[in-house]
Amino acid sequence: MSTSTESASTGRLLDEQREQEYLQISDQARSGWRRSVAVTGIVLVTVLVSSWVVGMLDGTRMITGLADIAGLLSEMWVPDFTNLNSWWGPLWDSMTMSIAATALAVLLSVPLALCGARNTSPHPAVYWVARLILNMLRSVPELILAIVFVAAVGFGALPGALALGIHSAGMVGKFFAEAIEHADQAPVEAARATGAGPAQVILHGILPQVLPQMADTTVYRWELNFRASVVVGVVGAGGIGFELIAALRTLQYDEVAAILLVILATVTLVDALGGALRKRFQ
Repeated sequence: MSTSTESASTGRLLDEQREQEYLQISDQARSGWRRSVAVTGIVLVTVLVSSWVVGMLDGTRMITGLADIAGLLSEMWVPDFTNLNSWWGPLWDSMTMSIAATALAVLLSVPLALCGARNTSPHPAVYWVARLILNMLRSVPELILAIVFVAAVGFGALPGALALGIHSAGMVGKFFAEAIEHADQAPVEAARATGAGPAQVILHGILPQVLPQMADTTVYRWELNFRASVVVGVVGAGGIGFELIAALRTLQYDEVAAILLVILATVTLVDALGGALRKRFQ
């Protein structure tokens, strides 16, 4: 009799415990759902307000713009490739500009990333200074930097490479620093246990872990730099962008279309090459 009473009491306790756990899970689920709905609502309101401010919700203006774009596209057809042979040189300038800029960005980024990562920075003050420099480098658009360097060193690919390299250093350095901070600490502790100094710990305990990520970021940034090289060419920094803006200024829209197709083909080739390089470094 006593055993059956205890069993029944234990069963009731288990049922009450299960019910409490169920209610707790249900409350958490409802709370998470309400939070998700609230966040989604805030995002939607922000998007709608931003769209209204910039005029994307102005139907009349958008329809008029689409009609003008259709007219412009009709003027760009059929593309004129008459001057194709004269574009290979500027296109090569854009390619070399992007490669040199990426190399400059990596050279600047590595020491800044090591100083801007919490686990490798020698002092908190050095950490904050490095982070501030990285923020400053990526906060100035490459187009503004290109204008400054064109005024400083003249027209050509050099100001474009300097502008792209310095701007890229801010973003590449940030990615490098985050990769270093997320490195596994086990190899680091093992290196320290053998009596390795700070430089040896970085060289043997951290860099081997983050090199694939750094290589991936470098290749990706090279792809972006090639696209950006077209933009900086507009302000006189050389490359195929200079030819593009020259055709636009003379209203030769059929030639503009041809240059855009050449750029598209080259960007596709660069993306394919970048994808192959990223697979190789994985």
